[in-house]
Amino acid sequence: MSGTLRLVPGAPPPEGAPGRTAPAARSRRRPSWADDPLDALAEEMAEVCAAAVHPDEIAAHLESEGLTGEQIQRRYGRHDTFEAAAELFARVPRAFPEPPPVPDPWRGDPGTALLRGLVFTLPGLGYALAAPFLTGPPDRLGLPAGTGALAASALAAWAWNQALAHRAYAALAAGGRAAAGRVLRTGAPAGAPIALAAALATAAPLPAPGAALLFAAGQAVYLAAATVLLVLGRERLLLFALLPLALGAAVLPLPPPEAVPAAVQAAARAALPAAAVCAAVAAAVRETVRAVREGSGALGAAADGALPARRASAPYGLFGLGCGVLTALAALGGTLWHGAGAAPAGPVVVALSLSMGAAEWLLYRCRSLALAALARSTTAAGLRWRAAGALGVCLAGYLAALAALVPATAALWPGGPPAGPARLPAVLALGAVLWTGLLLQAFGAARTPAAVTAAAAALCAAAPLWLHPGLAGPDAVLTAVCAAAALVLFATAAALLGRITTHR
Repeated sequence: MSGTLRLVPGAPPPEGAPGRTAPAARSRRRPSWADDPLDALAEEMAEVCAAAVHPDEIAAHLESEGLTGEQIQRRYGRHDTFEAAAELFARVPRAFPEPPPVPDPWRGDPGTALLRGLVFTLPGLGYALAAPFLTGPPDRLGLPAGTGALAASALAAWAWNQALAHRAYAALAAGGRAAAGRVLRTGAPAGAPIALAAALATAAPLPAPGAALLFAAGQAVYLAAATVLLVLGRERLLLFALLPLALGAAVLPLPPPEAVPAAVQAAARAALPAAAVCAAVAAAVRETVRAVREGSGALGAAADGALPARRASAPYGLFGLGCGVLTALAALGGTLWHGAGAAPAGPVVVALSLSMGAAEWLLYRCRSLALAALARSTTAAGLRWRAAGALGVCLAGYLAALAALVPATAALWPGGPPAGPARLPAVLALGAVLWTGLLLQAFGAARTPAAVTAAAAALCAAAPLWLHPGLAGPDAVLTAVCAAAALVLFATAAALLGRITTHR
């Protein structure tokens, strides 16, 4: 008996033993009471086998674990790795696990959104402080004194700085803060003279025209400095620069003491906006120099060479110009339509400016929801529906915030609300155009919002020339044109978000 081989149940005979057979025959001769060692392997690799879509994936995993064909034969009684993988694939049912959660790259910061909303709104206090310097007869368009020059300067600066911001953000992505600083160092100072030239071309004769032109120059310089600080992420510095305006606005409603001469009051009204502009320019210059010093040499030249052509920024500037014209028409459309007797709707501009903080946060939120829709969708149609739903929810949220801001700012405006409830639909339609256009720009689709916004601005501006005043008012025209433009932009954005390649 000493020479008799004793076999462990279920184990293959050792090599060279009498009666050793081929693997297939050995697996067929396994007794019914013997355990299959592949069961233990199936239990051990259950997660891998359940997630596999083909047996070759399991075979690759077995080989990565160091199992050779000879070991498969000796341990599990199968001919090779592929036979074992095929059996494992057949035994374990499919159960594809959900992918692990990943960090959301589009998580918006509500605090930053609120801060940016404030820095977009506080400059408007400078107009209230400088109002006494812009007195005089209305110009030939019926606008209050100095309004034409200020509006032309603001529109030119808005268009230039929108294009500059796009190019600076592209430089920021290509070469960091140093590349963005080099773009801003040359682009920001060039925009202010262009805006001032627009103000000079449209300045109406006033008893003191220098006051309006000085304010227009300060406005152009401030917008250039604000663009620099916003692109470089220095919103807090811009907020600190605007504190003099907030201080002046807080003291403005109080009756001045009789002992304070009128000249001192006028000097204070002029000094506070000037201080805000100087503080913003000083901060912008300091941050630009600091950013440029962060990179130079061959790395900086390579980053500058990676920038897109300057014409690529033109649609962003055209979009800014179109939005500026529509906003100006929303505020001054009544005066342009009915003449000097109509009151300008300043709260419209304030509400739109203040809503830009919520708009920016909801842009991030929309991109986050669209990315989540891509992860949950298993078909192209499902992605399109989920993306359109995310777009609709975020747009509705922005319009709800804007609808709350319009009456709030109107109630705080001196003299109460300047217009009836017919103005709210026009402002909401304009807000929908602004938000959907900004969303498309965030995805790099700038030509469509630029063309649509420019066409809408041209139609609204020319409406008094081809539409009889008795048929419709400025609010009705703005509502109809902006609603049509918003529908086009919404459809374009929904189609863009519904494509898988958009989210790569």
